[in-house]
Amino acid sequence: MNVFDHPDFDHHELVAFKDDQASGLKAIIAVHNSTLGPALGGCRMFSYASNSEALSDVLRLSRGMTYKSALAGIALGGGKSVIIGNPQQDKSRQLLLAMGGFINSLSGTYITAEDSGTGVADMAVMGEKTPYVSGVISGEEHGGDPSPITAYGVYRGVVASVAHKFKSDLKGVRIALQGIGNVGFHLARQLVESGATVYAADINPANIQRAVNQLGVIELPLEDILSADVDVLAPCALGGAININSIESIKAKVIAGAANNQLATADMGDALKQKGILYAPDYVVNAGGIIDVYYQTQGIRDRKKVDAHVERIGDTLKTIFTRADQTGSATSRIADELAEEILAGDVKEMSA
Repeated sequence: MNVFDHPDFDHHELVAFKDDQASGLKAIIAVHNSTLGPALGGCRMFSYASNSEALSDVLRLSRGMTYKSALAGIALGGGKSVIIGNPQQDKSRQLLLAMGGFINSLSGTYITAEDSGTGVADMAVMGEKTPYVSGVISGEEHGGDPSPITAYGVYRGVVASVAHKFKSDLKGVRIALQGIGNVGFHLARQLVESGATVYAADINPANIQRAVNQLGVIELPLEDILSADVDVLAPCALGGAININSIESIKAKVIAGAANNQLATADMGDALKQKGILYAPDYVVNAGGIIDVYYQTQGIRDRKKVDAHVERIGDTLKTIFTRADQTGSATSRIADELAEEILAGDVKEMSA
């Protein structure tokens, strides 16, 4: 299939492919839109079932990054990269260096950061071949890892969503996390500290045991997490959790989580609206990481300033929820509209 005919192609400015036989690197970089600034987005490494699936992921994720940065009020465009392979088995220093060279060949059009399947150490290796890497600051609390800030943004999104839907705080609210890795663990800790009852499932048993032992999270089988009898569902794993097969079994009245591309298709947002489920658009809720990375690129390491910016996520959601209530449109479509207004220059940025 020609990339221009791909159903997820959305007038992307650049889609680049790399097949390096020496290192085994097979990768795609997509730049969706650089209207607001250079395209920044994480580098994901995943065992995709097909090259077409990898292309779809990078196209959708880069578009989401454009909208994420726009609604977060930061001067960055949207980009993403994917490495096709198992991060536990196929990752090597040679492969990471080759990826760094691939990124460098674009001369700053795309700036990378960590994502699912990659980490701070991987970014450091890529950084030996390119300066266009973020999230590798050493000597700080999290060593440049944006996941704690991402989790804080999701937490603020859950607070805003629960306040809008239930007119309450988090005390006694039942919340189910699908995925409790780096971001999910930090999110669960904040939810528990706020008095919520937290359930979780994860494909990695070690992640669940850590959360159960350290936070008192209640484990649920992976196949039951989406249909759990809870108030809030927080997808914090890979995308597509809200799909034609899962949507009818969802009992939660709020969906707010860290995962990208939670809606398998755009019409799932409309379906959630019809079911009376309040959806906090994923690229709004999980913007904390990119906000943190943006401040890193500016050389600003003032945690209070970063946190204050991340807290605006709740205000942005309030704007989206209010407009959705007024128009009857799905919150996912309202978020897209607001982002497009910002990109078109009709709105400078979301107000705090």
